Amino acid sequence: MILYTKFEEIIEISENDILHFEQGLPGFENEKEFVLLPMEGTPFSTLQSVSNKELAFFTTNPFLFFKDYDFELVESVQKLLNIKEESDVLVQIILTMQEPLEKSTGNLQAPVVINVKENLAKQVILADNKYRTRHELLETSTVGQEG
Repeated sequence: MILYTKFEEIIEISENDILHFEQGLPGFENEKEFVLLPMEGTPFSTLQSVSNKELAFFTTNPFLFFKDYDFELVESVQKLLNIKEESDVLVQIILTMQEPLEKSTGNLQAPVVINVKENLAKQVILADNKYRTRHELLETSTVGQEG
């Protein structure tokens, strides 16, 4: 399948690459299929909509930047994503990229949780108020603190 991306790339993807968001993403409830495209040579990826080339988000593995980041998935989300093993889970956070790069932020309050075996995904809004929607990537000491 040919995919046209927001960044003017034309790439070939397999049906097996498509992540299914049963409920869409908050604010984009009708967008149910995305692919996660690693950005070569960086810790970043692009979460690209399959049906809307203009809809894409920069993401990253939060544990690379926030060593103390931790949350528990509620049982209803585990069932929705058919999660059986912790090793089946990939977590990404949506980024707001800034110039300079050091000012870029990550949304720790609403991680994207992916069952890599089933290709099921959901953006989970955490009830824990220690995380915010904008944590600076390079200021890891502020995670969990008010500010």
